[in-house]
Amino acid sequence: MASPFAPAELADILLTPWRQQWPLTGIPPDGTGMAMRILSPLAFAAALAAVSPAFAADDLAAGAAAVRDRALTDSTAWDVAESLTSEVGARMVGSPAMERARDWGVAKLKELGFENIKVEAFTTPAWSRGAESAEVVGPWPHKLSILGLGGSSSTPAGGITAPIVVFKTYQAMLDQPPGALKGKIAVVTQSMGRTQDGSSYGAVGVQRRAGAPEAAKRGAVGYLIRSISTDDTRLPHTGGGAPGGIPAAALSTPDAELLERLAARGKPVMVKLDMQSAANPGAAAWNISGEIRGKEKPDEVIVIGGHLDSWDPGTGAIDDAAGIAITTAAAKLAAQPGKPKRTIRVVMWGSEEQGGSSGAYLAAHRDEVGKIVVAGESDGGAGRIWSVSLPKAGADHAAMVAFKSALPKLKVAVSRAAPAEGGADISGIISAGAPFVDFNQDMNRYFDLHHSADDTLDKIDPAELAQNVAVWAAFLYTVANSDVDFRTAAPKP
Repeated sequence: MASPFAPAELADILLTPWRQQWPLTGIPPDGTGMAMRILSPLAFAAALAAVSPAFAADDLAAGAAAVRDRALTDSTAWDVAESLTSEVGARMVGSPAMERARDWGVAKLKELGFENIKVEAFTTPAWSRGAESAEVVGPWPHKLSILGLGGSSSTPAGGITAPIVVFKTYQAMLDQPPGALKGKIAVVTQSMGRTQDGSSYGAVGVQRRAGAPEAAKRGAVGYLIRSISTDDTRLPHTGGGAPGGIPAAALSTPDAELLERLAARGKPVMVKLDMQSAANPGAAAWNISGEIRGKEKPDEVIVIGGHLDSWDPGTGAIDDAAGIAITTAAAKLAAQPGKPKRTIRVVMWGSEEQGGSSGAYLAAHRDEVGKIVVAGESDGGAGRIWSVSLPKAGADHAAMVAFKSALPKLKVAVSRAAPAEGGADISGIISAGAPFVDFNQDMNRYFDLHHSADDTLDKIDPAELAQNVAVWAAFLYTVANSDVDFRTAAPKP
């Protein structure tokens, strides 16, 4: 296994342990000391790396550790996240801000020295928010804090006023027969639990993703849900929902609990909704990418990235300026010791929140899926990575042994489970056969902020952001400078 370093870098980085272990006047049992005396340090390091697989593996581990340590003090990721949230802000697909985000992405990749920068255009349905309000008009008036869900229909001019029916679980609403909610506003108040891995989001989130059409099937004229969140503020959390032909919105946690209490008093509770929105069936969107081209195997590509678009209440900091920042900075750092053997490609996917970028990316890159070494997406905010899941194939390769050796300092465990999801934007290439990884972030606080007005830069902890970069950079370095194969091995004849 040849070393990924240039000879000068080998002498500087890798000969040091030998100098420390064996004085030049001594001869270790394997004769290494003799070689050190008769060869120049440069020639010795280059020759030893060329003939000794064990030493080359140690080189990769040393390189991964060096990349990791640089990442912990590097400000690139913070600078990228700050730039995107400050200079562009919220980035809804179909909005002028998304066009600014496209231009920002191209400029940032150029500024950081990426090559082969591409802007791949596609169209996708996009929903946009208009004026919104909600209030209890009887028997006890209250203003309500809401955010319309993506895909929501508008109310008629002047709004609608109707009695509410409160369901404490989504299943309780589904148990209603057709027509049971005729003329009423369905309200689901099921709460989301706080978990490190964010698993409750998938389970409870169905009431946001699919609830409006289910309520409409049962005759409802409107649909309200407790925000899919773990906070207790009066800031509601938006997100995508299936169009149901009725107005649909998320309530803040306190307002969802208020409606529960009012309904429990036994008197009809009347709510007025006034919501306007627009839908564009063919909004322009773009997947933007840049590469650090491999010096030996440029057609073998590592695909990583985050999504460039966001919802509109905040500035899209944790979702997903953080992911853009982490992967961009990690790619840059992984290449700093010298150009990698394989190509590292960073992608800023252009429509994750409202869908479309995954399919568009697969359509544009289907022919190269077989050459994608591995794919990964950062879309869990900036919380610390606490575990990594690697493909079973290649998990024991020397490159992955080197990567794993860099993790204890970062307090990251290696899961025995294979990767499960990868990410929404790489789901297309995963379905076509690309290997993928899961880097699992601490999401205990993520859903306090997600899709809300509180998703702003000040919620990103620079040290936690840097820890993410360190994990990604060490992984990219070892994969890009090795021949590790994450595809299932062919059966033996």
